[in-house]
Amino acid sequence: MPASIADRRAAFRRLHQSGCFVIPNPWDAGSAVWLQQLGFKALATTSSGCAWSKALPDNGVGLEAMLAHLEAIVAATEIPVNADFENAYADEPEGVAAHVTRAVATGVAGLSVEDSTGRADKPLYDFDLALARVEAARRAIDQSGAGVVLTARAECFLVGHPDPLAESIRRLSAYAGAGADCLYAPGLKTAEQIEAVVRAVAPKPVNVLVGAPGLTVAELEKLGVRRISTGGALARMAWAGFISAARQIAEQGRFDAFAGGVTFAELDGFFRQRAGKAR
Repeated sequence: MPASIADRRAAFRRLHQSGCFVIPNPWDAGSAVWLQQLGFKALATTSSGCAWSKALPDNGVGLEAMLAHLEAIVAATEIPVNADFENAYADEPEGVAAHVTRAVATGVAGLSVEDSTGRADKPLYDFDLALARVEAARRAIDQSGAGVVLTARAECFLVGHPDPLAESIRRLSAYAGAGADCLYAPGLKTAEQIEAVVRAVAPKPVNVLVGAPGLTVAELEKLGVRRISTGGALARMAWAGFISAARQIAEQGRFDAFAGGVTFAELDGFFRQRAGKAR
């Protein structure tokens, strides 16, 4: 593996050791390099943002297309990239291990594995199977020798579990014991919920998803949060501007929305300058 990839992985691991950092989620190579130039220390892919760009619903991108997406984001950037690797595209631990090994080979500095099944009748893997899946991902990363950061996700809030906080804490605590480097329960909303999760898995770092106005970076840092991601929110913001302008044209025959757009000179100039530096 090129030294630059090894350096990114080492830097990503250091980011999890102290402080608090934002890891925004680009949906393609262009949005990734724009976020990089803003000074963010790391990026994370978004399964939903990637899917929408391909005219698919969230979780609709298959393994091969997702691996190609990870490679493209890593190749376009010079900072660590964390992979939103959904449920590792497998139910059984053996499949999880095989696919995590392939994800590591794309050059990512970290990856997350969910415990949601994608099935309405049984939205979460049984506890023991979910734990075995994290253990399989841990073994695969260790056998690779790559030092990739493993984030284990408890999806209880997102699938409508009757007691999402308690079950998230039970699962995340077990995942921490199974070797997850970072813990993540998307759907946490209140300071009390966040504090409870941070305390339960300490000293392991916790990722909190912020997809709507609410707690600030400073407030989350005070709660002990180590990592803040945005999920598909930035992609949704881009779609919002596009949809608003397109609807105005289709419904009113007007182009007023274009007045609020980024200029051609600014956007093309940024990518032109970047292309020149790459030569």
